[in-house]
Amino acid sequence: MTSSAEALVLIGPMGAGKTSVGRRVAKALGTSFTDTDIALVREHGPIPQIFADHGEAHFRRIERDAVRTSLVAGGVVSLGGGAILDPQTRDDLRAHRVVLLTVHPRVVAARLRDDSRPLLAGDDAMRRWTAIYAERRPLYEEAADATFDTSSGPLQAVVDAIATWARTPTPTEEHA
Repeated sequence: MTSSAEALVLIGPMGAGKTSVGRRVAKALGTSFTDTDIALVREHGPIPQIFADHGEAHFRRIERDAVRTSLVAGGVVSLGGGAILDPQTRDDLRAHRVVLLTVHPRVVAARLRDDSRPLLAGDDAMRRWTAIYAERRPLYEEAADATFDTSSGPLQAVVDAIATWARTPTPTEEHA
């Protein structure tokens, strides 16, 4: 990352490892880390409770505020899986370097076992995860500047690859 006003943003489906990878990438780059879901919970309470009490539309509004605040702060920012649904968020991402983390469904099944994510509650969470990912995937791919898969190998290899990519100037920075 070459600009202090620019965030390195991690997007992707639930269970792709955005928080785990994001923390490590921030440490490798010597910058701050913000997980918008964690920031949102700190301010508004547990996500399942927000969904239960106020519904998904309310959650998406407060998620949008958490994303906006986090992007302004800079550093490494991990977005919740559904943050990409907001058109303003997608527009805001154009000013930042965006990494899409992907994960194979067979791997995510183990990662999401005993999970409390409201959109996966009930029977056949993997069928719902697959449908949600299929719906959001075009938005993720459109917003992403680079894609890294977290399905296999040591997580540190993904972290190192992202940190190396983030240190590489973008074409517009090279000509500035």
